[in-house]
Amino acid sequence: MRVSGHDELRLQLEGWRLATAEIVYHLPDHPGLLQTFIWQHYDLAPHYPMLRRFLDFWVANIEGKLHSVTVGRTRILTPPRYGRVAGIFQLH
Repeated sequence: MRVSGHDELRLQLEGWRLATAEIVYHLPDHPGLLQTFIWQHYDLAPHYPMLRRFLDFWVANIEGKLHSVTVGRTRILTPPRYGRVAGIFQLH
């Protein structure tokens, strides 16, 4: 699913959130070594249908056996946050 700027707002209003998954998998040629892949897409919690579809594709088509998947998500539409600056440094 390709998402344009207009579609992003519509998805967010419908409850979709930007989900990020850290996928850790075994290297096919060296199963004792692990590699990390980061996946990011709009998805619906708590079932994450887009991530599940991607992981199904992974299992069917990619040789690296999955080790673990960690998922995080964030609300995109949030009020602005301001913080105090501790100092300003200028390089000349």
